[in-house]
Amino acid sequence: MDKLFTHIATRISGWAGQPLAFLLALTIVVVWGVTGPLFKFSDTWQLVINTGTTIVTFLMVFLIQNSQNRDAAAMQAKLDELIRAVEQARGQFIGIEHLTDVEIERIREALELEEIEMESGKSATTSETVTRLLLRR
Repeated sequence: MDKLFTHIATRISGWAGQPLAFLLALTIVVVWGVTGPLFKFSDTWQLVINTGTTIVTFLMVFLIQNSQNRDAAAMQAKLDELIRAVEQARGQFIGIEHLTDVEIERIREALELEEIEMESGKSATTSETVTRLLLRR
C-alpha cells in the first residue's frame, strides 16, 4: 500500500506542478466565471466552484505533504552520510527519495546507530545493515 500511494502521489504532484495543470485550472475558473450570467450568478453556480476547489485542495494537501515528507527525510539521510565522510559516501544513497517513509526511516535509524558506534570507537557493525537496507530497494 505504501509503495502504491507513494507512486501515485509522486505522479500526481509532478503533474500538478506543470504549466499545463495551471492552464487547465485557469480555464476551468474562466469558464465558470463566464457562465455566471447564464446561470444568473445563482447559489448553485457558486456552489459548483466552491465544492470543486475544496475537493481538489483537500486532496492535494495530502499528496503534497506526502511528497515533502519523503523528500525531506531522504535529503536528511543523504546529508548525514555526506557530512559523516564524503570520501566514504555510498553511491546507493542516490535516489532514496523514491523509497517509502518506512524504508527511509529504517535507513536513518541504521545511520544513527552506525555513527554512535564509530564515535564510541567500536567497529561499525551497522554499516552492513545500512548497505543491506540500501540494496533492498
